[in-house]
Amino acid sequence: MPHSDPDHPSTKRLKLDAVVTKAPPAKKGSAIFAPFRTVGLVSPTNVPFASIPLGKTTFQITTSVGRSLQTYDLKRGLNLVFVTRPQTPADITATYAWKEKVYAAWGDARNGEPQGIWVFQRGKKVAELELPVDLDQPIRQILIFGTWIVACALTRIEVWKSTTMEHYTTIFSSATKQGDNELTGGVCNMPTFLNKIFIGRRDGWVEIWNVSTGKLIYTILPPSPNCGSVTCMEPTPALSLLAISYSAGPLILHNVLTDKSVLQLNAGTKDAPVTSISFRTDGQGAGQDGRKDGVMATATSLGGDATFWDLNKGGRIMGVLRSAHNPPSHVGTEVRGGISKVEFLAGQPVLMTSGLDNSLKSWIFDDSPFSPVPRILHMRSGHAAPVSCLQFLPTDFDGADAGNKWLLSGGQDRSLWGWSLRRDGQSTELSQGKIRKKAKKIGILSSSTLGHGSTTTLDDLKAPEITCIASSLNRDGGIGAMPGKQMMWDKGNDKTKLSSAELSGMTGWESVVTAHKNDAWARTWFWGRKKAGRWVFKTGDGDYVSTVAISSCGTFALVGSAGGSIDMFNLQSGRHRQRFPSRLTPAQVRQLKMQQLKSLDTVSKLQTHSGKSFTAGTGRHTARVTGLVIDPLNRCVISCSLDGKIKFWDFVTGNLVDEIDWAPMTKITGCRYHPGNDLIAFSCDDNSVRVVDIETRHTIREFWGCRDTINDFCFSNDGRWIVAASQDAIVRVWDLPTSHLIDAFRLDKPCTSIAFSSTGEYLAGATQGELGVHIWTNRTLFTHVPTRQISEKEIGLVEAPTASGEGGQGMLEAAFEVEAVAEEDDTLSAPVVEQLSADMMTLSLVPKSRWQTLLHIDLIKQRNKPKEAPKAPEKAPFFLPAVGGDPNKQLALDAAKEAGVVASRITQLDRTRAEQVFTSKLLRGAATGNYDDFIDYLKALSPSTADLELRSLSMGEGDDEEVNELLHFIRALTSRLVARRDYELTQAWMTVFLRLHFDLIMESESLLKALAVWKEHQEREKQRLDGLVGYCGGVVGFLRSPRT
Repeated sequence: MPHSDPDHPSTKRLKLDAVVTKAPPAKKGSAIFAPFRTVGLVSPTNVPFASIPLGKTTFQITTSVGRSLQTYDLKRGLNLVFVTRPQTPADITATYAWKEKVYAAWGDARNGEPQGIWVFQRGKKVAELELPVDLDQPIRQILIFGTWIVACALTRIEVWKSTTMEHYTTIFSSATKQGDNELTGGVCNMPTFLNKIFIGRRDGWVEIWNVSTGKLIYTILPPSPNCGSVTCMEPTPALSLLAISYSAGPLILHNVLTDKSVLQLNAGTKDAPVTSISFRTDGQGAGQDGRKDGVMATATSLGGDATFWDLNKGGRIMGVLRSAHNPPSHVGTEVRGGISKVEFLAGQPVLMTSGLDNSLKSWIFDDSPFSPVPRILHMRSGHAAPVSCLQFLPTDFDGADAGNKWLLSGGQDRSLWGWSLRRDGQSTELSQGKIRKKAKKIGILSSSTLGHGSTTTLDDLKAPEITCIASSLNRDGGIGAMPGKQMMWDKGNDKTKLSSAELSGMTGWESVVTAHKNDAWARTWFWGRKKAGRWVFKTGDGDYVSTVAISSCGTFALVGSAGGSIDMFNLQSGRHRQRFPSRLTPAQVRQLKMQQLKSLDTVSKLQTHSGKSFTAGTGRHTARVTGLVIDPLNRCVISCSLDGKIKFWDFVTGNLVDEIDWAPMTKITGCRYHPGNDLIAFSCDDNSVRVVDIETRHTIREFWGCRDTINDFCFSNDGRWIVAASQDAIVRVWDLPTSHLIDAFRLDKPCTSIAFSSTGEYLAGATQGELGVHIWTNRTLFTHVPTRQISEKEIGLVEAPTASGEGGQGMLEAAFEVEAVAEEDDTLSAPVVEQLSADMMTLSLVPKSRWQTLLHIDLIKQRNKPKEAPKAPEKAPFFLPAVGGDPNKQLALDAAKEAGVVASRITQLDRTRAEQVFTSKLLRGAATGNYDDFIDYLKALSPSTADLELRSLSMGEGDDEEVNELLHFIRALTSRLVARRDYELTQAWMTVFLRLHFDLIMESESLLKALAVWKEHQEREKQRLDGLVGYCGGVVGFLRSPRT
């Protein structure tokens, strides 16, 4: 039992009266969303990767993703192990791995950017190289050998000491005419050539410099004047031999000691010269059986193929790895491609390649049976073109958190990706079948196609670009859905392939449906198996698919076309089920003609004008369908179109039930539905968002403010906000209850697609022209954010999330963030009161967990009770003295007992029983008739302390009511009930009180009378609340009823 000085932590006092002062001006930026990270970036730049062996077990590969580096471990399957922090102030231009460190050059002074070279170790910056003051060129390549660090710029070479990292000298290459001294071939060194570097120039010369003395030693001339500039150089495993490629196409193996060409190959063309060379160093791979040495791999940044050469007996092509990476797009620059670097790992039959298609791949050569072309070993990649649509995967059952983990994205590179926001290695591309096997079958990858050059691609075998995604996991069977080999995207041509509906009914079926650009077929996907599904659904009018939807049960898919048709298909069987409007039978056609004849009568005209009525088979959209929605109960289908009409269809019959016509005022460009509040939002071509209640079919909100076309919009997870991204590069957040613009932030580029997670933790956005997907966290989940109305002047420019996550806020960091500045709000803060009106029943501010724990305190104590009694400690060894063997300590204990020192804390508490805070406050309230001080003290107690105090209540001695604590406690709760305050606490306290003192109450007449008074007030308040709730429910139902 607590005493006057309780040993529990003091409760923080509530702020009852806020100071009415004006806050400082608000900081420009987003108040709700904080940048988190960017997903989907692997190797999106033209900076080659850097590799380094880590002992004798694995290799680490480092790629550039803009302003940070990502390091992958080959032994772990190219698992991401490090991301460098801090970010560089400008884009990275060159990298090099040396021992345990990674060197990164960044910046371009020609664009007004700062420049530098940073040194990273295990993802952290450990050093920085000092650049010359007069350096005004970007650094293209870094080379480290011996005690030298060499950086190659456009026309100059910078040299540092690797031991002290001090700048040593600068080497300038002279030119006979302007531009000839540009170092297009970079820089390299060769074994046994001490302090020597080789630099390739635009005029085809290769100069040999001594970095120690800073002198030009020798110049290697090209084999012919029309060879062009040097594009790449690589030393061979054989000493004194250097491989040099030229822009006109030839590649030579040159003996540096004798200055003679040993071998010349036509490895490239004038349009696609060789830009990367590597030699295999494990001593095998060449010859007919692969037992000889001498394999060279070449690649070009203007193609996606890697060529393998056998350098024995004059050199020959062993094989070509077709479409190792996507080739550059010949239509535009949206789809990136080309190989930036190929490299054989030292002493291993493994080839690493990176491409501009945002991918990093490892390939392995098989010895038995021997194959001159490698097979894929590991791969990490992302979208090779900008992302076009996003959607968070919904949960598969109540309480599941899959909707917060997986993000689906479709890109202009014809791929569908699933990104994991928890583990980067789980992100995967959904398979579209055996593309390479199909390419070999039709001859794309055969040797006879070598004459086609580097333009061969596998993209034509994939589905077109995805423009819309719909998903539902209620029928997804996971990895075990439809086991075995199944047909893929069957268009009905092959009747021999049958699918069992019973099998799919037991294991699940497709859960994702996509629409594709300029294609009349919608396609299905298995999410659990991460592969393409069995069906494709064709539009009813044969026009292009414009939008798709899927029912919440996961059984039906809707397909809308650019011509206005709407069709429904069964995902289990792949069969067509309904059209909207439904197709009429001959009998219905005759009935329709009769109704048209009857409509000529004026009486029937008056009847038709009295209410909306639609004839079966009519009501088809006349323009592109832009949105489809199915309600959760499969009763109604809502569609919108560019014809400015919103149509409500009966799900079963396919007949038109109702419509909203906004034409010619505006055209509808998209719709989003939130099942929780039964509201549907429409984006219009007048840059507005309108919200319609499905039940009443009336417009309840209109949001304006976008200065340009609305690219995408969505509801928040709780349906309270609408988030819209427009072409003016601003993301706006509107509050539905207040109709206010509560948040907005401006990005560097427009956001083309956005998605809100089902748990409300993340907002995902795709930026125009970028390959990654930006993720923001929702601050309102872990801190209070004022949702006041803001103006356009308060919208500020913010930086997008980064791949390294620097400057972002994770959920844990933001949860423990301490705000040093007061809440920024231009509005005047109003005083806080505990009760708005005496006629309103008010709940307390005590956390729900506290009074719920008090109700079940006995069960909690029983559960936390130790299962076993404490065991006595084992006896100490005989050679150790006993703890209690000290005679001086024993004498001190005896003296304390004689002095009457009481060691029992319980006895001390009993002696001060009359002076307890709990009892004194209760008796003081009984004397004054005001129990507020007592109730406030009882609120501050912990559940265990409150339970102890309630157990300690006594009736006193005799029939004196002044000391009857049980009677005063009942009167205190009755006064609180009369004041209509702390309703839930009053119920909890009375429940515990009756359970503890029921026997005493039944024996005391005064206690029964007091309890009857409390019960009378309780019944009266219960009837009053029931009446108010019923009245409000009736009013709301009346207002929402379509009949009114």
